[in-house]
Amino acid sequence: MQQQLFEKFAAYVEARFGIRLPDEKKTLLETRLFKLFSSSQEPELADEESFFAYLCQDQSGRADNILADAITTNHTLFMREKDHFAYFSEAVLPYWAEHSPERDLRTWCAACSTGEEAYTLAMLIQDFFALKTGWDVSLLATDLSREALAAARSGSYDRHVLRELPVSWQRLYFQPDGAERVRITDALRAQIIYRQFNLMEPHFPFRRRFHVIFCRNVMIYFDAPTREALVRKFYEFLEPGGFLFIGHSEVIDRNTVPFAYVMPSVYRRM
Repeated sequence: MQQQLFEKFAAYVEARFGIRLPDEKKTLLETRLFKLFSSSQEPELADEESFFAYLCQDQSGRADNILADAITTNHTLFMREKDHFAYFSEAVLPYWAEHSPERDLRTWCAACSTGEEAYTLAMLIQDFFALKTGWDVSLLATDLSREALAAARSGSYDRHVLRELPVSWQRLYFQPDGAERVRITDALRAQIIYRQFNLMEPHFPFRRRFHVIFCRNVMIYFDAPTREALVRKFYEFLEPGGFLFIGHSEVIDRNTVPFAYVMPSVYRRM
């Protein structure tokens, strides 16, 4: 790929998705696009020039979806960064069980990838609220990638993931899915609403604020102004007292957004 064309792709990706593609990512982009072109017979996906022209002309959103699936890295695990989940279970859930007058818990997993984080949250919520009646604890999970969301909705994973999970979860929330795979139970999958969503949308469409937002290991791909704008939106869409969880390699400038620090990578709208 010519450097000039790479720079056009990089500018498009940053403007549309907020993701920075510095020069050292050129080989990665070339590799991802080569896989895309080699698996397609469509003329608009014949080569880099044809695809970029398609991106600039398409009004349906399909070209953006194809590019998003190609460039996003979907790496996640059940119980990744366990201290966050421990705090969520031991402090956040008890707090909202006492302070949510409408007996609901609105949780947003804002970059759910292939679903492991969302299902971990759902299992913790189900464990906590198992003996509490009349609660709405459904969970919103969003991601930019359609492919990642399809995997998340299916809830099917390699059997080895069970090694890291409590035996009680293995019995309650998983079922066999062939010889080498397991699937999240229908009842737990029904607790999660999966939607495609671009965090760079100028206006979030949510009618109500959330009690908890998880957005971990996403903002590392954004520049500082993009991170600050997104964090301000998260603040706006959190209930007073609500919690924001970000990745351990990410930071929030509390001089620009009045979050209170709780613990590493956990902040609160007081």
